[in-house]
This record gives sequence, C-alpha cells and structure tokens, in this order.
Amino acid sequence: MNLPNKLTVLRMALIPVFLILALNGQPTIACLVFIIASLTDFLDGYIARKYNLVSDFGKLMDPLADKLLVMSALILFVEFGTLPSWMVIVILAREFIISGIRTVAASNGKIIAASKWGKFKTIFQMVAIISTLLVLLPDKGADVLLDNTLWLLAFVFTVISGMDYIIKNRDIFKGEM
Repeated sequence: MNLPNKLTVLRMALIPVFLILALNGQPTIACLVFIIASLTDFLDGYIARKYNLVSDFGKLMDPLADKLLVMSALILFVEFGTLPSWMVIVILAREFIISGIRTVAASNGKIIAASKWGKFKTIFQMVAIISTLLVLLPDKGADVLLDNTLWLLAFVFTVISGMDYIIKNRDIFKGEM
C-alpha cells in the first residue's frame, strides 16, 4: 500500500477518535484530530498526483473516507443541536446519490474522480465543521454568524457539486455506459 492510501486509511481510523473526544466534552482536542484528518485528505491527493501514485483504491476510498469523516461530524452536530437536521439530510442524500453513481460506474469499469465542485464542497464542509467545533468551545470564542455563513456556503457547494455529478454522469441513469 502506497503512502497516499495509508493516509486515507489513517483518516478513516481517526474518525472514532474524533467522535469519542467530541462526545466526551473535549471539543478542542476533537477539533485538532479533525484538522489532522482533514489535512490527510489534501496531503494524500497531493502526494498521489506529484509522485504518480494515483490508484484505483485511492480514487474509490479517498472520497469514501471524506464522506465518513464529514458524515460523522454532521450527525454529531445534529445530536448537539448545532446544525439543523434538514441540512444534514440533504447533504447525506447527496453523498449517497454520488456514491451510488460511483458504484454503478465502477461496476462498468469507469472510475469517477472528484470534480472541482466536489473538492470545493469538501473544503467548505471541513472548514464549516472546524468552525462549529470552535463554536462548541467553552469560551465560545468563535463567531456564530461566520459559522452559519460557512454552513450556507458548504450547503450551496454540496448542492451544486451534486447536480454537476448527476448531469455529467446522466448516462449512468439511462444505462448507456
């Protein structure tokens, strides 16, 4: 297993650590773990492209690791009452739809890599999650208005990227791959 793939696996392994810390009243450490996990996303892609270590495992597992990390935080925030459930439902629906498209494509030998819109979506979601974790800090040093704005942007990019994947891969729905 190459280094980018090891970083992807590490990101998935950090998810339970992040959740345990957040659920046990440790938002600062949870935030640090989330930041480290998020950085592995950018680092694995950079290393894979720079050193020509792109693999089918990475193309499939990297987006899955991102989804698991983000979904874990979203569900956590619904439990904490810091994010509305309707927003989380739309974001999760988008993730399941795109995963379904990728699965159908992969079964036909086609790998769908992340689009620029999907990358923007991931960046804004991860930044919004970090912002929300900062809002959860006991001293409430973070700006709630900024946090809400980041979530609005993350939501908009989630919808745009979902539509982009559906439109670009509409042949999958017609069985014309």
